[in-house]
Amino acid sequence: MLKQRVITALLLLVVLLPTLFYREAWPFTLLALVFIAAAAWEWARANGCGQVMAVVVGLVCCLGCSVLWWAGCLQQTMPRLWLMVGSFWVLGGAWVLKAGVTAWNDHARWIRLVMGVLALSMTWLAIGQAKVIGVNFLLSVLALVWVADIAAYFSGRAWGGRFSQSKLAASISPGKSWEGVWGGMAGVLLLAWAWRYADRVTESTVPSLYTHVGNKSLLLLLITCLFMSAMSVMGDLIESLVKRSAGIKDSSGLLPGHGGVLDRVDALLPTLPLAMMLYSL
Repeated sequence: MLKQRVITALLLLVVLLPTLFYREAWPFTLLALVFIAAAAWEWARANGCGQVMAVVVGLVCCLGCSVLWWAGCLQQTMPRLWLMVGSFWVLGGAWVLKAGVTAWNDHARWIRLVMGVLALSMTWLAIGQAKVIGVNFLLSVLALVWVADIAAYFSGRAWGGRFSQSKLAASISPGKSWEGVWGGMAGVLLLAWAWRYADRVTESTVPSLYTHVGNKSLLLLLITCLFMSAMSVMGDLIESLVKRSAGIKDSSGLLPGHGGVLDRVDALLPTLPLAMMLYSL
């Protein structure tokens, strides 16, 4: 399993890194579109669709993103859209998690499909706009999710259950603890401090998320780091809720050793649109 994970990760890096650092945005944006379409296919399968219908959902998501691209949305800031998407994630995500696993399948399938396609399409648009802003900005958002996840894993392993007797979401993801969440937040705060320092030293012309927010207010930066860390956990939990309701362990086997695309991008679904909301506002 470990060998598979390493090989898959290396192959992904070989494909992703050249497009990520290419001076123009379209290669990375196009590659992101492929992954988002695959994630839509996985979402449809996890919500009870057959193979043909799942492919149709993936194509619809791809078509919707392509229309946004053709309309020039990648170059627009669109603060009202991002405020609406961010509010949807905060309020709608909290509502879904509060309702729990058993309530998910009570919603009509077409509603679940539409919600998934819209969320994935907005994530793709956020990725494209972040790449247009600059690699430094995009990487600062991606690194936030990675560091939050890694720090949460190790702090949860080391201190899980020592300070809080209750699990974070026992019915959705029994392995997650509050100590892991706190550790993830601490890791993101350290990341923000280090990234802002690096931006000053290198005199980067493209601001990271931390420099962009921190230049307004250090208190706002602190709130942003804690908020974004919490939202990355929400994205992870919502995908776990959907998989648990479907009775599956992984969203698919597209990425050997890692599961599916959704398993890799779940925490990015809320954080990327919220990063664009902060930037555009």
